[in-house]
Amino acid sequence: MQVALARRTLTPTGLWVFGAAASAPMVVLAGGIVAIYATTQVTALPLVFVLVAGVVALLAVGYTAMARQLGHPAAYYGILANGLGRGWGVAAGLVALVAYNAIQISLYGLLGATLAGQLGGVWWVWASIAVAVVGAFGIRAIVLSTRVLGAVLAVSLLIVAAFVLAGVSQPAGGELSWTGFDASRLAVGGVGGAVAFSVAALMGVDAPGSMVEEAVDRRSVGRATIGAVLVLGGVYALGAWAMGVAVGPDRVGEVAADPAAGLPFSVLERLGGWWVALAELVLILAIVTSKLVFHNVVARYVFALAREGVLPAGLARTGSTTRVSAPRGGSLTQTAIASVVVGAFALAGAEPIAVMFTWLSTLGAMGLLSLLLAASVAAMTAPVGVRGPGVWEWRLAPVLGVLGGLVLLALMVGNVGSLLGAAPGSLYPFLLPTILAATAVLGGLWAGHLRRSRPDVYAGIGRGTPSTHAVPDAISVSI
Repeated sequence: MQVALARRTLTPTGLWVFGAAASAPMVVLAGGIVAIYATTQVTALPLVFVLVAGVVALLAVGYTAMARQLGHPAAYYGILANGLGRGWGVAAGLVALVAYNAIQISLYGLLGATLAGQLGGVWWVWASIAVAVVGAFGIRAIVLSTRVLGAVLAVSLLIVAAFVLAGVSQPAGGELSWTGFDASRLAVGGVGGAVAFSVAALMGVDAPGSMVEEAVDRRSVGRATIGAVLVLGGVYALGAWAMGVAVGPDRVGEVAADPAAGLPFSVLERLGGWWVALAELVLILAIVTSKLVFHNVVARYVFALAREGVLPAGLARTGSTTRVSAPRGGSLTQTAIASVVVGAFALAGAEPIAVMFTWLSTLGAMGLLSLLLAASVAAMTAPVGVRGPGVWEWRLAPVLGVLGGLVLLALMVGNVGSLLGAAPGSLYPFLLPTILAATAVLGGLWAGHLRRSRPDVYAGIGRGTPSTHAVPDAISVSI
């Protein structure tokens, strides 16, 4: 008997929440934007966010069109299997597991270090508590997760709006500056690093593609994903612009690099000290909810690959019924992986932010950008029986997205050293693309093994989504 995820449990709003919460606006404001200014000294960061969001939105068109057509919870796996071939699908599935796990686990380092700094103690103790909390939510129905995500996301966006208001209401020098959107300011040495950081800030917005089997309306996957990209791109551009206005566009890099300056909280304090306390609390919650999104995505990839026999079939079985409210096997697998990796970094004495968070999040972002590119290629080359009508979704947008995405990927790989804070000339940063390439090769080899030894499993790669008429609808529906 084939198991399936609970149908019709995620509304269009719920899908959008998953995409936006994965990127975590509070984390980008408090960590990402400050780090980009401090590391790259690029004053036109707001414009960089606008341009990067435009390219990612184009890449998302082909990705979501394929996801909508196929309805597969392991989105990249299903898309490449049906668009480029089964071997490519398995390769994409393994790369996606590495990328999503890397981003999710990286956040344990950030959360542990943040809580240790605020409340004391050792970072890995806080990280271990977070592993247990996220794991507990992961085995529950997705409705509960969505409500928590929505509440934290709403307050996060409110705080970002308050930050923008605080910055522009008291501009440095007494007047608003639009230097952040000056295209001539892009012709500087650090712009490649700024682009790479900005790409990393937007990764995770593809999460709705993995929730398609549970969506009330498959067509909303595209609107939720692309809408999340455009909204967050605008939010981050406004946040970066307000930060530059608040301290002066020509000084923002210097101020951001000074921990004593306390950005962005020092700007928020202009509205009252309670805004700072609220922002610090919501930052913690935003990290947790972002981790919960990636946990849910990984769980669905494990479930879907196990359901088709690419991974051990026992990981897809959660009970005797056809409808699965939560992929427990995949969720428990992700929790186990996170526990092992956090333990390994703790035993190695690695720095939780400079090493664990930075390296793993960069690995994940690079992997997801590569998969978005591959999904756009798959949309262009998919068989007629898979493609839907429309030149924009299946031809023009994917072509433009691939052209722009290749530039972003080249800048990301070329500036990976600055992302990781590695010494000039060090070869260590190139370990990350090597890991992704090796994972893809391993996936192709595993597909070849299945073709020879288990042809029935090989024939079903990317084609194991149950008929919607064979699975009962869920009783409860998320926001």
